[in-house]
Amino acid sequence: MNLFPPILQKYIQKNQYSNWLIEPIPNRLYNCIIVIPALAELENVKKLLLSLSENESTYFNDTLILFVVNNTISVSEDIKLNNKLTIEYLNNLTSKYTPITNSISIVTSELQVAFIDASTVGKEMNDKDGGVGLARKIGMDIALNYFDYSSRIKKIFICLDADCTVEKNYITAITEYFQKESCKAAVVNYEHNIYNMNENTAAIICYELFLRYYLLGLQYAGSPYAFHTIGSTIVCDYESYVKIGGMNKLKAAEDFYFLEKLSKITKVHSIKSTCVYPSSRPSFRVPFGTGQRVNRFIAKVRNEYILYNPQSFVILKKWLLLFDSLNKTNLKPILTEVKRISTDLYHFLNENKFEQFWKKICLQDLKDQQIIKQKKFWFDAFKTLKLIHYLRDHGYPVINMFDAIDKLLELFGVNESVKRNEDILQDLDKQKEYLLLLRKLQNN
Repeated sequence: MNLFPPILQKYIQKNQYSNWLIEPIPNRLYNCIIVIPALAELENVKKLLLSLSENESTYFNDTLILFVVNNTISVSEDIKLNNKLTIEYLNNLTSKYTPITNSISIVTSELQVAFIDASTVGKEMNDKDGGVGLARKIGMDIALNYFDYSSRIKKIFICLDADCTVEKNYITAITEYFQKESCKAAVVNYEHNIYNMNENTAAIICYELFLRYYLLGLQYAGSPYAFHTIGSTIVCDYESYVKIGGMNKLKAAEDFYFLEKLSKITKVHSIKSTCVYPSSRPSFRVPFGTGQRVNRFIAKVRNEYILYNPQSFVILKKWLLLFDSLNKTNLKPILTEVKRISTDLYHFLNENKFEQFWKKICLQDLKDQQIIKQKKFWFDAFKTLKLIHYLRDHGYPVINMFDAIDKLLELFGVNESVKRNEDILQDLDKQKEYLLLLRKLQNN
């Protein structure tokens, strides 16, 4: 019988599922569980498992790979059929029945594989809530029952997506990072494939440049929210998961809000010793994110080669330094300094009721650490993004992507640069140079 720690008992009672279970029911307990939503991903599930089977096997016995094969009630028959075949494949795999030759290496690898059927009739997710957030939540909530709480080894969730592959040290690097470091939450390094020259290559280079530029801008500004928010890179221990109320049910951006919540209770580390390789395909699965950005790029509905003005991050940096220094003193000098930094910043803070927030803080008998926590909660990752968007719309418009990157590199004091010409929008090799430079800077 698995004895749950006190922190878990109330959460598990509140988050029970009568409709879903892990198949086959695990006959052992684990220290690490990898939760993978799968929606019409049969071929990708095979590729991912093959990739995982090529990992170092040190922690295979302590790690459960859990697919959540899911769809809502009203999806197309094609999706339902693909999911049915995925469940059949996983059933055959977990029962060691391998009619498909490319599964032999997966079976003999001793990977611990299981699945949750949230797809067949009567088990589908409802149309209102169903999506990637709920699929992750179902998998993670049910998986809580199968951690080995009698062991002192840290119990961790790894979030992954079915259309990814991973580096050969993936399981080992994550497991050992969490066991050796004082770490409760992290994101794993990621890289899209930029070497397959197809119609998606330019799109994914452009999108990853956008992602890394924004993150580097936050790093330059000293933001506590300077981490990428990609669902397939999230790792956390079970205690942090429970403390923030588990995964949300959002159909998109579930990763952003989940990481934002984690970051309010603990530091989000970056694991740079291994890598996830997400898909660069167009996708119908979520209303925004990688797949939709690739769709939009290919459709040519707008200019994609633009980025936030680097001056926005300069303003953010100055604001964070001022905000961090703020204590229970007269607010007027602070607001005067805010105006000196940027009148647009002043108007943003005014519209977001900063004065009311601070006056409320001053009325309370809070210790310094409590004030720091309240400030972090108020100016969170979402409000940070809102400020960058506000500055974009009020005096600091977007600029050419490569001009923006050059200026950001200058702010970082990077001497290395890309020698480009006017045809860079057609020169994928030069765009790759920029991306590799940003990857290098981010991973230092």
